[in-house]
Amino acid sequence: MVERSPKAFKTYDEQIALLRSRGMRIDDEAYARKLLEQVNYYRLSGYWYSLRRMVENSSHRSDEFVDGTTFEQVTALYDFDERLRSQVFQVVSIIELALRALIGHELGRIDPHCHLHPDILGSLARAPQSANEPSADYNRWLSRYDRGLSASREDFVTHHNETYGGRLPIWAAVEVMDFGALNYLYRLSPDNVREVIAARVELTPAQLGSWIKSLNIVRNYSAHHARMFNRVYVLQPRLPRPEENPDLNAVRGVMNRCFGQLTLIQHLITTLDLRGRNMLPEVIATYPTTVEPVPISHIGAPQDWQELQLWHINS
Repeated sequence: MVERSPKAFKTYDEQIALLRSRGMRIDDEAYARKLLEQVNYYRLSGYWYSLRRMVENSSHRSDEFVDGTTFEQVTALYDFDERLRSQVFQVVSIIELALRALIGHELGRIDPHCHLHPDILGSLARAPQSANEPSADYNRWLSRYDRGLSASREDFVTHHNETYGGRLPIWAAVEVMDFGALNYLYRLSPDNVREVIAARVELTPAQLGSWIKSLNIVRNYSAHHARMFNRVYVLQPRLPRPEENPDLNAVRGVMNRCFGQLTLIQHLITTLDLRGRNMLPEVIATYPTTVEPVPISHIGAPQDWQELQLWHINS
């Protein structure tokens, strides 16, 4: 492969001139320069991408903008995405805490230290050739858990180290696990535990496991300042059959879009009866209507999204 040279460096004024030459109207040059300084041209390009002209008979876009494109439209999309990302992180954090509590409570019914005994966890925690040996999956999870435990500076961890030799009961252990480790532990849990937890959110264990994986990815995007509103989400979680959960039918064809992923979050926060149910509907309601080339359908939402049961704003 021939290595291409990077594009030439451009000052902020040159970046503004380039955008104008491609058809973007910039009325407030000082504001545009300030945003380019604070946010970065490359980052903002993800927001004006959808405002670039489509190449005729092609799925590609040209460098030229559609007629009427303004810098204010770009900032409207950017500001919306900032609001969305902030709310998504808060709502997913609420769900994560609830799942920690559920998993810790249900596993605690079996044994306070069941997470340290693969022989009393699910079949995935035990080696195929010997039920008395931990599986490679369990060993990977245990290494991840041990790293989190060693890195923790929480007072309750110090207390258990001094009093109980560092063996945290499962209801405390879940508090030192990251979301990925928590998902892994759910997969390693006994079938009856997974079924009880999944039933709380009207899903099967396999469906909930796939949802937690998707939730973890969305959480990471929101935590690391990634663009969310027009992203294509590769991981598409399993959905119940249409007759089992009609509330999800509206997003079956858009699970790779933002609104599809957010609907999963709305389902979880609703079925778990958690606070914050209005947070995502309220931020979606602020989607900018001034950007005609990028309507709300761009994020996968139908025009009547507010009429969907999961998206009603409760007064």
